[in-house]
Amino acid sequence: MTRRTDAEQNRARLLAVAREELTGSADVSLHSIAKKAGVGQGTLYRHFPTREALLMAVYRQDVADVVDAADTLLAAHEPRQALRLWLDRLGAFGRIKHSVAAVLHAATRADLAAEHYAPITGAIDRLLAAGRTAGDLRSDVDAEDLLLLVSFLWHGDAQDPEWEDRSRHMLEVVLDGLRPPP
Repeated sequence: MTRRTDAEQNRARLLAVAREELTGSADVSLHSIAKKAGVGQGTLYRHFPTREALLMAVYRQDVADVVDAADTLLAAHEPRQALRLWLDRLGAFGRIKHSVAAVLHAATRADLAAEHYAPITGAIDRLLAAGRTAGDLRSDVDAEDLLLLVSFLWHGDAQDPEWEDRSRHMLEVVLDGLRPPP
C-alpha cells in the first residue's frame, strides 16, 4: 500500500468514525475519535488541524451524501416515494447536524449553509420535477416552499419517544398537500 493510499484510508476512517460518534453526542473528544479510528492523534491533526475542520469535513460529506441520494432514489422508486424517502434522509441529517451546529461558530455555519443551500434545493427541484412529470405532485410548490414545509423534521426532539411517529405523520400530511388538485 502506498503512503498516499494509507493517508486517504486514514482520512476516510476518521470521517466515518467522527460521523458515527457525533451522531451520539456533539461533545465527543477528538482523542476518542482517533482511538476508535485506529490512528494516533498526530494523524488526526494532520488531516484535521482543529475540531471545527473535522466537523466541517463531516458536514460537507453528509450534505454531498444527502444530495446524491436524490438521484439514486429517483432511479429506484416512483417519484413520490423517492421524495418521501429523501425527505426522511434530510430530516435525519438535519436533526443530527442541528445538535452539532452549536459547536461551530455562527459565521462558519452561515458559510456552510450558503455553500450547500444550492445543492440541497437542486436535489429537491429534481425530485419535484420528477413528481410533476409523473402527475403525482402539484406544480405550484418549489424547493424553498418545501424546505419551509418540512423544517419541523430537524427541529424535533429525537429523545422524545413520540417524535418519530409524530414526524412521520406530519410528513405524510405535507406529502398529501403536495398532491395535484383534482
